[in-house]
Amino acid sequence: MALSDPTLILRVRNLTARIATRKEEIHAVRGISFDIAAGEAVGFVGESGCGKSVTARAIMRLAPEGTSIALGGSVDFMGQDLLQLDEKAMRDLRGRRIAMVFQDPMTSLNPVMTIGSQIDDIVRRHTELRGRAIRQRTVELLNLVGIPNPERRADNHPHQFSGGMRQRVLIAIAISCDPDLLIADEPTTALDVTVQAQILRLLMRLREERGMSLMLITHDFGVVAGMVERVNVMYRGEIVESGSVERVFAEPAHEYTRALLHAVPRLDTAGRVL
Repeated sequence: MALSDPTLILRVRNLTARIATRKEEIHAVRGISFDIAAGEAVGFVGESGCGKSVTARAIMRLAPEGTSIALGGSVDFMGQDLLQLDEKAMRDLRGRRIAMVFQDPMTSLNPVMTIGSQIDDIVRRHTELRGRAIRQRTVELLNLVGIPNPERRADNHPHQFSGGMRQRVLIAIAISCDPDLLIADEPTTALDVTVQAQILRLLMRLREERGMSLMLITHDFGVVAGMVERVNVMYRGEIVESGSVERVFAEPAHEYTRALLHAVPRLDTAGRVL
């Protein structure tokens, strides 16, 4: 069914995901529903293992390494149900219309290929640019995400970059084809606080400049507070609370949301022994 609201870019209904490993089957996502409007930033927050990343991978139709994934429900992206597309159609869509920034910038990049060649491949696959125009686009993207000396650094390998710089490279890859929806899965994991702030500011700036919708996955309510308009709280594969950031922070309705908020250290109240 096509989207009835033209302002919506993504409409997920009753999404389920079962992950099968060699030892067991895990019901990781249990019938969740949510919407993302054009240009909107929506957060997904919850503890590790609650199903946030599996939700993102379900939208992208990507199974975690070494597993298979069985999906149910519907994922309507701009009039197409992604769960009904064949793999070729999904490959054409991934990176071009929907892009994802993965958690670990070291394992997400090919260690034996230069940074530039990895971006070149995406640009070549999803655009009509050819020859020197591809490398010019790659240098432009590295400059856009704040990589110094982009012409020279394009010929470096991932191990020659810091964690924060590798994360910037992943963002450059993700935005290389101007996607309509960017999924950022814990984009500041394993980065120090200063670099985290830089990466989050970069995502905010790119979203505003390009009009992208943003699906931000995090376990940090502090990140949610400054980055998104609406938030979905996940627990054990379900969305247990959803609403505007202001409402959820001021009047959390679910006991799990209240517990998460109480776990955030605050400077304006007296501390207690953990």
